[in-house]
Amino acid sequence: MNLEKILPDWAWGMNCAVTVCDTECKIIYMNRLSRETFAKHGDLIGKSLLDCHSPRSVEIIKNLLATGGKNCYTIEKKGVRKIIFQTAWRHEDDTIGGLVEISIVLPDEMPHYVRE
Repeated sequence: MNLEKILPDWAWGMNCAVTVCDTECKIIYMNRLSRETFAKHGDLIGKSLLDCHSPRSVEIIKNLLATGGKNCYTIEKKGVRKIIFQTAWRHEDDTIGGLVEISIVLPDEMPHYVRE
C-alpha cells in the first residue's frame, strides 16, 4: 500500500492527532501528535487497534467498517477536552480501506457561529 498516495505529508505536522487503520483494524499510520499521544504504548504501527478498545468501542469500529460510516464525540481526560471524529476512508475504486480517527484538543472557550 502506498501511504504517500493515501495520506499526504501534510498530515504529519497537523495540530491534531491522526491515526489510520486498514480493514483488519491494523494501524497503518500515525502522525506526529498521534505517536506522542500514545508513546507510552510503544510503536503501534502494525498493531490492532481493537486491543486497546472496550467491547462497546469494538462494536462501533466494526460497524463503521461494515457501513462506511462516521462517529463523532467529545471526551475529557486529565482536564483536556477533545473532539474525536472517526470515519471510514475509501480507495479510489470506492471500496472501504479502513478508518481514520482525528482527535482535536478543544479550547476552554470556543466560539459557536450559526450560519445560514
